[in-house]
Amino acid sequence: MTHVLFVVSAANHWTLTDGTLHPTGYWAEELAQPHRLFTAAGWQISIVTPGGVAPTIDAVSLRADAAGGEDRAAEIIEYITTISGQLDEPLSLDDIDVADYDVVFYPGGHGPMEDLAVDAVSGRILTEALDSGRILGVLCHAPAALLAARRSDQSWPFAGYRMTGFTDAEEVLGGLAPKAPWLVQSRLVELGADFVAGESFSPHMEIDRNLYTGQNPASSTALAEAIIAAVNDQD
Repeated sequence: MTHVLFVVSAANHWTLTDGTLHPTGYWAEELAQPHRLFTAAGWQISIVTPGGVAPTIDAVSLRADAAGGEDRAAEIIEYITTISGQLDEPLSLDDIDVADYDVVFYPGGHGPMEDLAVDAVSGRILTEALDSGRILGVLCHAPAALLAARRSDQSWPFAGYRMTGFTDAEEVLGGLAPKAPWLVQSRLVELGADFVAGESFSPHMEIDRNLYTGQNPASSTALAEAIIAAVNDQD
């Protein structure tokens, strides 16, 4: 059975440049939809956070206007309720051995910009997953976590990889860019990523070797389906 590690932010806020704490966490659809599809494929899923802290859902992601309508928001809320046991008692990043998992997946939300972007343990997990050839899926703001990855010589493991993520343009349209201490796309490009931006808030993903990245919440389904297809091709 395929075993997936879901690495989820434990942050409940994002510190902005003016010192205010913007309430956030993980984005509901980005966790719920891949979890649903992986479960339907018969896969086992383990959820892990820094310190084993129960993750916080970004309340904005449950609004009808953010989730794609009232019915879609209700579906997402219902699904997250069914997996509340996993979310309430996640594993701790410190206890994770990448060798125990077949796929590593990072859902987004602004949360990763607060904690995973500077988490050395997460950075090690990302590096080990990449080097092992395991499929590594990273969605929306979760590519912020890639910033913490370093090799022993302090080089960045993802340099030269083609990837996508929440774009600077989308952050501007979302209204938070003026107060953001940094932007995901810009930081990844600075480190040497081959960043490919699709149309704002439309599905877009990039696959480079074993790195699978999605641009935004609308990319959740396509990214999960691509990962499932890749695993099936390996079998």
